[in-house]
Amino acid sequence: MHTMSSFLLVTLFTIFSTFLFSIDGVLIRQFFKADQKKEEETSHLHFFFHDILSGKTPSAVRIIGGPNSSLSSFGSTLMIDDALTEKQDPTSKIIGRAQGFYSVAAQQEIALLMVMSFQFVEGQYKGSSISILGRNPVMNDVREMPIVGGTGLFRFARGYVLAHTVWFDANTGDAIVEYNVYVSQTS
Repeated sequence: MHTMSSFLLVTLFTIFSTFLFSIDGVLIRQFFKADQKKEEETSHLHFFFHDILSGKTPSAVRIIGGPNSSLSSFGSTLMIDDALTEKQDPTSKIIGRAQGFYSVAAQQEIALLMVMSFQFVEGQYKGSSISILGRNPVMNDVREMPIVGGTGLFRFARGYVLAHTVWFDANTGDAIVEYNVYVSQTS
């Protein structure tokens, strides 16, 4: 009787184990199939960034000074809450805000470390954001910086932005920068 119950237990264990491994295999295959079905979409966004250091309500303020009083001196850091607009005109429709900071990160040239998030407040991307972290050598005509993530519709985003200064006032430091954003995210 003891041998019969041992045999029955081993048989039940084998059947149960086979069943579990079968379910586990099906779940693993379904997981990989679901993962493979995700397609990557690339979006191109175009807008203008208004970095205003002058006036009563600047959108960029110095929070850390470099060794001298110049805004372009190594170590100078500015906190930003800059408007993103549809057109170059500062009075055009605001589609978002660039929030974060930039620092003069090079000693031999004017190159900024940009740490910012584009927060969208209008249109199909309203409530979503794109995070940028990269080097911006401002004297170059076009600068490329990486997209390191995002939220909302841009969750798991990656890509790059191209920045091109279209207007700069040397007396105030105010600037308008055209941004072309190429962002990919898994749908």
